[in-house]
Amino acid sequence: MAPSRRQSNGRSPLVNQQSQITSFFSKKNSSSPSPSPSPPPPLAKHTSKLNPIPGPKPNPSRSPIPTTPSPGEPKLKKPLLVIGQSLAPTPSSPLNITFGDEVVDKRLRVHWPLDKAWYEGVVKSFDKVSGKHLIQYDDSEEEELDLGKEKIEWVEETTGRFKRLRRGGSLAFKKVVIDDEDDDVADSANEKSDDDDSSDEDWGKNAEKEVSEDADEEDMDLEDEKEEEEELEEEEVGMKISKRKGGGKTESKKRKANGVAKPEFGKKSKTSANGSTKEEFKVPSVEPVKKIETDKASTAADKALVADELERFGKREAEKLHFLGPEVRRDANRKRPGDANYNPKTLYLPPGFLKSLSGCQMGKFYELFEMDAHVGAKELNLQYMRGEQPHCGFPEKNFSMNVEKLARKGYRVLVVEQTETPEQLELRRKEKGAKDKVVKREICAVVTRGTLTDGEMLSSSPDPSYLMAVTESCQRSPNQNEKWVFGMCAVDVATSRIIIGQFEDDSECSALCCLLAELRPVEIIKPTNLLSLETERAMLRHTRTPLVNELVPTTEFWDANKTVHEVKTIYKCINDQSAAGSVDVGTDAANTYEDDELGCLPPILSSLLRAGGNGSLALSALGGTLYYLKQAFLDVTLLRFAKYELLPSSGFSRIAQTPYMLLDAAALENLEIFENSGNGDSSGTLYAQLNHCITAFGKRLLRTWLARPLYHTDLIKERQDAVAGLKGESLSHALEFRKALSRLPDMERLLARIFASSEANGRNAHTVVLYEDAAKKQLQQFISALRGCELMVQACSSLSVILKNVESTQLHHLLTTGKGLPNINSILKHFKDAFDWVDANNSGRIIPHKGVDLEYDSACERVKEIESSLTKHLKEQQKLLGDSSITYVTIGKDSYLLEVPESLRGSVARDYELCSSKKGFFRYWTPSIKKFLGELSLAESEKETAFKNILLRLIGRFCEDHNKWRQLVSTTAELDVLISLAIASDFYEGPTCRPRVLGSSCSNEVPCFSAKGLGHPILRSDSLGKGAFVPNDISIAGSGHASFILLTGPNMGGKSILLRQVCLAVILAQVGADVPAEQFELSPVDRIFVRMGSKDHIMAGQSTFLTELSETALMLSSATQHSLVALDELGRGTSTSDGQAIAIFDRESVLEHFVHKVQCRGMFSTHYHRLAVDYRNNSKVSLCHMACQVGNGVEGAEEVTFLYRLTPGACPKSYGVNVARIAGLPDSVLRTAASKSREFEAVYGKHRSEGSEDKLPMQSSLDEMVVFIRELISLTRLKTCEEGTCIRSLTQLQQRARMLLHQH
Repeated sequence: MAPSRRQSNGRSPLVNQQSQITSFFSKKNSSSPSPSPSPPPPLAKHTSKLNPIPGPKPNPSRSPIPTTPSPGEPKLKKPLLVIGQSLAPTPSSPLNITFGDEVVDKRLRVHWPLDKAWYEGVVKSFDKVSGKHLIQYDDSEEEELDLGKEKIEWVEETTGRFKRLRRGGSLAFKKVVIDDEDDDVADSANEKSDDDDSSDEDWGKNAEKEVSEDADEEDMDLEDEKEEEEELEEEEVGMKISKRKGGGKTESKKRKANGVAKPEFGKKSKTSANGSTKEEFKVPSVEPVKKIETDKASTAADKALVADELERFGKREAEKLHFLGPEVRRDANRKRPGDANYNPKTLYLPPGFLKSLSGCQMGKFYELFEMDAHVGAKELNLQYMRGEQPHCGFPEKNFSMNVEKLARKGYRVLVVEQTETPEQLELRRKEKGAKDKVVKREICAVVTRGTLTDGEMLSSSPDPSYLMAVTESCQRSPNQNEKWVFGMCAVDVATSRIIIGQFEDDSECSALCCLLAELRPVEIIKPTNLLSLETERAMLRHTRTPLVNELVPTTEFWDANKTVHEVKTIYKCINDQSAAGSVDVGTDAANTYEDDELGCLPPILSSLLRAGGNGSLALSALGGTLYYLKQAFLDVTLLRFAKYELLPSSGFSRIAQTPYMLLDAAALENLEIFENSGNGDSSGTLYAQLNHCITAFGKRLLRTWLARPLYHTDLIKERQDAVAGLKGESLSHALEFRKALSRLPDMERLLARIFASSEANGRNAHTVVLYEDAAKKQLQQFISALRGCELMVQACSSLSVILKNVESTQLHHLLTTGKGLPNINSILKHFKDAFDWVDANNSGRIIPHKGVDLEYDSACERVKEIESSLTKHLKEQQKLLGDSSITYVTIGKDSYLLEVPESLRGSVARDYELCSSKKGFFRYWTPSIKKFLGELSLAESEKETAFKNILLRLIGRFCEDHNKWRQLVSTTAELDVLISLAIASDFYEGPTCRPRVLGSSCSNEVPCFSAKGLGHPILRSDSLGKGAFVPNDISIAGSGHASFILLTGPNMGGKSILLRQVCLAVILAQVGADVPAEQFELSPVDRIFVRMGSKDHIMAGQSTFLTELSETALMLSSATQHSLVALDELGRGTSTSDGQAIAIFDRESVLEHFVHKVQCRGMFSTHYHRLAVDYRNNSKVSLCHMACQVGNGVEGAEEVTFLYRLTPGACPKSYGVNVARIAGLPDSVLRTAASKSREFEAVYGKHRSEGSEDKLPMQSSLDEMVVFIRELISLTRLKTCEEGTCIRSLTQLQQRARMLLHQH
């Protein structure tokens, strides 16, 4: 059970103003008096001294509940009484009365004689064998009692119990009280259980005083804390969570009616803090979190508060926090929103506000105050503590879980920790004359979606959480064309991965969109008012509601020069520490730090710096990231062990320079590579089909491979050989490898946490005081990392037996020690011999073996030397006094007392100090003993210090080889993905084959695509209902084949499926996997373009038709001879005539462009049947359709049977009425539609026959529309245009549009 919280009775329970001023930025504006949450809460840890007071007497009007000390405390605390009204208890039951099942589920009060208090609980069960009942007290402690032998009172359930303030579900919690400075000011505490963080908080007057004990001392000095004045420093705008000392679980207290127990005492503290008279409270650093999403509607939880509490909180905020109103709010410089240079990250506080702040006792709980308390109640289902000030909290053990919940929901959480012990405070007061009455507390962490490094959801989800910084510049080329250049830096803090690069882009931000779709950043950093509207729209369209942080250019979002200076400074410090004997910064290719004129920079950063203007934006993006991470105390830790990766291609136009196929945002989304179009998760995607990885880091590598399929033929064949080498005879060994790694933790993230713990930053700082056994948790993680590395080495060594039967160069490299597999056996042996892993994991303490830690060994030797001297001195005294029975004894705290028989007292020298005596013996300290004891005390202190630092030294030694550990993880991940690809073919339906890749693409070689019996990698018969999936033979380009397929067929005939099927097969082949086909040949594809489906992007200002044209424009400008184009019903977002015009008419139409100019491979599905007529004699276009059988239905309506077979020739019509019939439209509608369709076909056919030689009127008007649309598109793409010229051009186009409409 947790110790209680002090009731406040209307007084603000603030102890440290700096840790309690909350951010007043709410997620939504509301005119309701209901308290709205602010974007972020601060978690601040608070402790105070407690004064011992006598145990409280039982009171019928109160419900005493015992406290439970923290798990680390060996002794139990005195109980804390509950303030609350209840009915007078029934008379105590007489002893020796038998109770049975009839009292189960009844409430009772049990008297604890040693505590002299009554404790309320409920009877949970009855054991007939022992005759005892299981009692569960209101603090969740349980105890078996013989009720007939206990002093008990039965309690009736009444409606007069406390009215609890609830949010969310109905939860029952217990109440404990801590007395404040005055007996009439108190607050009740939440009992925190494993299943929930808080309990009901009840407030009352005339509270009983708390009795608690310090776990380390039996008697404590009494000390009252007086009111303090403390200056408020600049704080970050965020949700602060304060931390106060409390308890955890403990075993139920043993009670003996006639036992003897020594009274337990503790320290009591009463504190209050008045604010200083500073007029301004500045909140510099990161701007409050912004979410790209609409405001959420009020939930039912918002309405769960009692009406009077809503009114009370609303009235208080309106009176006390009036300066937050939009009409009066100002920044630190008293500028209003809308004023020039207004800083939304600072807040001006009226002078009188600080003076009104008061404090309360706090401890081992993280606390939320004011608007942050509303957030805790809403998002975490915490219970409000009664009182005028909103206030709630949770225990330290739930820190990771709750902080992650808040971060995932879009809040920035500031964590304020205690950074000084009471002893250190007292020493500081004595040495420096400080007047502080409260221990120091500082912001030690800022947690957001992008800075999460630990948590339950993070551990369960392998997906990376990228923090991305983006900046841009618009440059003019010599031909006066505008060129957009982007700098990007993406960081996965959980794995210390940094992706950085600079690239050119088009006006539609196609390359940026591709990166956003691939990485899906959870948080974005951008310079304020610097990005173009097109970039803002791209980030809005291709992200999933990330947090957006705006930094001031140059001062916060650093430029390249500032970034290089800061990075140099950090790496110089790292290298200096390395030279002094601390952690090595590494020697691998990615992280070799060059100690040259560039200032010890990693190679990738050095290359960007040497590139000058071609790398300046990338370095600036890194600067924005580092500034942001610096506020979260993560910058140094990240850079020390960073894994740098240069952005693939860093310029999407230079295809030949990249070994990867490019999949843009449209391809990733339309082909459903990672996310399906239904609910956005991975079910039914290509990733889900191939993902049979057993490790979390293997799953992340598979995502990378799928987003970047290989392009170079040699690399594809090399990976194919590796996949093939893991099949057949090697498959059993591969499955054993998977089985061995099945319980492996996420080693990539675990190693990153271990590396980070070697840095004394943030919550890892040595000054941070944590009450949970943080050292034990850190040790267990370290042992888990060692065991994981040992397991990976063993698994890879076992798998290496397949090398004698395989020829794959990739597998030989990965499984050969000293190459892909690092030689770390000697390093593991060192740690294996250093200490007992099992014992250390269980006890939480490392007892190093001799020779492992020289500092500890030296301290131990010094202790042994002194003990040996004391033994030698004893022998000298025995010889001197002539009695071998003289020996050392220990009495209480006095050790090495020389016990001398009374008969030898006269022989004792005068300089012997008599310490104690017993009958027949006297005990002395000789001068030599006193000297040795002083030396021994110092030596043991040094030994203890060395003992405490053993873990940190071992972790430091472990981090020296961080490159080898990471290489081991990388090798294991690659093997895991290769095995996943090898077994993925077993999940295809039908035959599978290894694709035949036809050499490297040359300019004079005609690319080809050929598949026989091509199936679908995802769809299976069991998921299709009736029938089986129909495979098809497809040939595109190559010898004797057209380069483009013009695909027609009935609605629902399978055209879109075929297009996706071909694209997915190409991706599979270039990833290195088998494909579901009998035969498959392919010339590598450099990029897949997909225009599929009907959708708009209203938030980005794009209609359905504009979306189609934007994607098509990208194809036309970027496709090469080696690209693959899949166009599905282009022009469906506009009228039939406009669609046909754009698709086919004139030599500059879309299809003409691809067929005759680009000469790439592609498929074009359409319902414009005129296209089939126009291209029936074009050898470069193959007319095909999805076969069907047509029969007569009701009253002449056609009924279509889909055959899903790709068949040569064109389909005469689309049979849309058949789809209407399937959809269940009324027969009358179907009959009318069929009739009108026949009439239209007759007229259309007549016009075609009459105008076979001459230009048709329809075609003439369509040509005019083509010219009109081209001119309109050209005008809209003009970047620079004088206002008058643009208006005249638009007016002319408007008149022409009216004329066209009038003609029709």
